[in-house]
Amino acid sequence: MTAETSQTLDRGLRVLKLLADTDHGLTVTELSNKLGVNRTVVYRLLATLEQHALVRRDLGGRARVGLGVLRLGRQVHPLVREAALPALRSLAEDIGATAHLTLVDGTEALAVAVVEPTWTDYHVAYRAGFRHALDRGAAGRAILAARRNPGADPGFELTHGELEAGASGAAAPLLGVTGVEGSVGVVMLADSVPERVGPRVMEAAREVSEALR
Repeated sequence: MTAETSQTLDRGLRVLKLLADTDHGLTVTELSNKLGVNRTVVYRLLATLEQHALVRRDLGGRARVGLGVLRLGRQVHPLVREAALPALRSLAEDIGATAHLTLVDGTEALAVAVVEPTWTDYHVAYRAGFRHALDRGAAGRAILAARRNPGADPGFELTHGELEAGASGAAAPLLGVTGVEGSVGVVMLADSVPERVGPRVMEAAREVSEALR
């Protein structure tokens, strides 16, 4: 800690991070041990976070992340989109196909940024805001592949005709970005994806991941 930082705020943020990293919540005692502070401090931190709906406590007294974080999370998409646009523009122009950034939103895949190539005679119309099941389409399948192989690079996913008849897709997951689960991909009107597209999509996904770290 430095003179310019707030110890209380730092502790509150650490509480949120600890709760975000567990599926079953944490007790006051567990939080006290992890933070290295006494239980009274933890009670005060939790009470303050509860007032803002950032934390909730279940009947057993375990603290969990509250629904208030969803309101904050809605503001993340514009920031992620802005960071991803340079890599998406380069990908779209290089491949000559519509490039997109897709993030997990609940149980669905949500396209949050789309860039269309400027020089092609035709391309797939793919709009930001488009949703689809995670197990359909290259974008969702790439995300699921990363889930199945945590800490590893699962490469890229190829699909054809799963979301739009006659369209093929390629996507690679974002890796090493805390709190963000998503993929970068392209969609094109073709019976199959050219060989060079998969590695190029992986390169773009790495660029976006680095921009978000």
